[in-house]
Amino acid sequence: MTAAPPESAHPLPAPDPALEPAPERRHTVTAAQAGQRFDRVLAALPGIVSRQAALRLIASGAARLQGSAAAPDRAVREGEVVAYRPAPPQPARAAPEPAPDDAPLQVLYEDADLIVVNKPAGLSMHPGPGHSGGTLVNRLLAHTPKLAATGGAARPGIVHRLDKDTSGVLVVAKTDAAHAALAAQFRAHTVGRVYRALVLGRPEAPRGTIDAPLARHPQHRVKRAVVARGKRAVTHWTVERRLGVLTLLRLRLETGRTHQIRVHLAHVGWPVVGDPLYGNLNRAKSLSLPEPAKARLLAFRRQALHAAELAFDHPTTGKRMEFRTELPEDFEALVSALA
Repeated sequence: MTAAPPESAHPLPAPDPALEPAPERRHTVTAAQAGQRFDRVLAALPGIVSRQAALRLIASGAARLQGSAAAPDRAVREGEVVAYRPAPPQPARAAPEPAPDDAPLQVLYEDADLIVVNKPAGLSMHPGPGHSGGTLVNRLLAHTPKLAATGGAARPGIVHRLDKDTSGVLVVAKTDAAHAALAAQFRAHTVGRVYRALVLGRPEAPRGTIDAPLARHPQHRVKRAVVARGKRAVTHWTVERRLGVLTLLRLRLETGRTHQIRVHLAHVGWPVVGDPLYGNLNRAKSLSLPEPAKARLLAFRRQALHAAELAFDHPTTGKRMEFRTELPEDFEALVSALA
């Protein structure tokens, strides 16, 4: 009978410092800091690299004032205590991580220049503050080590983005030349992008256009808003299916601003179902729906937004490439329940 190897023969891997939660730090507001905004005071503290980092900590609850959550623009007072946990350091380069067996990478097309994938909801695009791995980029690097360096060490090949909780089709460049050619098409607005969204509300017309400039929200820095002096943003919409007091819309982007669809739809009074930033949960709770449908609607706690179609010219051959994806299962189940 063969003796079992000692435990030391298979040592556990050393913990990754980037994944370990940082110890909480405390700072007492000085007389010189009294009256300043909470986010500005936080941004100047050790371990906080920028004001954007401070805003992310506040939004996530990792930074508190007097033991409680506080708005970024709250004026601090002398003697108050700021408690915060700095985000863990990020790796200099994204590491390959195979996709889990129950959620394999969905490759729609691949050649020497590019790869087209169907991103699931809940998957971040690339490593960032608070998540050094477990992203689409990590899975792509495990699939193919050849991604364009243009996007940077932490986000190689990334030409355009989908929000973490938005599903759908996107293209990633495998060479710097392909990255440059694809990026030029996005800048020229020649890339075809069609989304499907379930919204609260019933547009009267069968189709229309939202032409409203967007910029950072004047009070909430993690959000975008319609601002008179913002960048031009245009979204074309068509009613795909009416579902009582909700509507399934088909949306075509003419421009591609951050959170464009979500902000535009909320601006005209049709917020995307489940949107945590721009949605209206109280409005959803007040809807008159059969109980099973209402329960499923309220349980859907991410934005019901899917990148359904993507079209672009191949960076090498010039051939027009078109890709379509169906609604993910949870989204389709919600639509079926409401129907």
